[in-house]
Amino acid sequence: MKTCRQDCHSQKTIYAIKTCSDQCPVCDGMFFPSLLNEMSDVLGCFNQHAQHLLELHLASGFRKYLFWLKGKLHADHTALVQDGRDSFAYALINAIAIRKILKKYDKIHYSKQGQLFKSQVQTMHKEILQSPWLIELMALYLNLKETNLNSMKAPALFDGCSLTFRDGKPSLTCDLFDSIKIDIDLTCSICLDTMFDPVSLTCGHIFCYSCACSAASTSIVDGLKAADPKEKCPLCRKEGVYEDAVRLEELNILLARSCHEYWKQRLRTERAERVKQAKEHWELQFRTFMGV
Repeated sequence: MKTCRQDCHSQKTIYAIKTCSDQCPVCDGMFFPSLLNEMSDVLGCFNQHAQHLLELHLASGFRKYLFWLKGKLHADHTALVQDGRDSFAYALINAIAIRKILKKYDKIHYSKQGQLFKSQVQTMHKEILQSPWLIELMALYLNLKETNLNSMKAPALFDGCSLTFRDGKPSLTCDLFDSIKIDIDLTCSICLDTMFDPVSLTCGHIFCYSCACSAASTSIVDGLKAADPKEKCPLCRKEGVYEDAVRLEELNILLARSCHEYWKQRLRTERAERVKQAKEHWELQFRTFMGV
């Protein structure tokens, strides 16, 4: 882009500057595809690391023992929070860098292509701040803060993270640097209640797991991976969003602690529904096997 700026300033007329997009090699279709590839790589790296970190925290039973044997299990929550903080900082730094790059691109080229690209990336769900694993890291911090309130000092990056209630409806918020704010509504758009066992579809929309299964025309027993690829998200109508959906387990723990009475009641309802669906599933399997 520095070369582009020099080329623009070497032109003598305003007309020449305004037509930079037709002459500048940066604008020939190479810049945005290259940037998109970089963003995809960064997002993949972040998701992989955050997923591994959360697996360490949520590990139990034999899996936890295996992690302990490999020396991967943290001895205390301080190291876990530090890893989470580093991952969070990685996401934030990249998000700020991308925004500044696109802003500079528009300034140099006297265009709005950078902002248009930003909107397209958000639609494609390639922006790192849209990652469901970022939501999980925020929930992890709040859960650890709750269990270690007297012994843990909050890292600066997490100071603005909180679970808030507006008219009884929960939302996960985090005020970040450079006027960046994350605000996630935790009310399911299907049942219109606080999310229970939340799951994030690949399009970025979050629902209760049972509600998502219902929207995907599949049973809870079969799960979302059994959904037809042509099934659409009930909000954005995008296809193929169920197979790689992410269960937000840390967020589920956070909501269970924060909405205790509601959780107990919803848990009873969900258990009854799951038992019912399991019974119907195995009855169908038995009839199919017997040829009835």
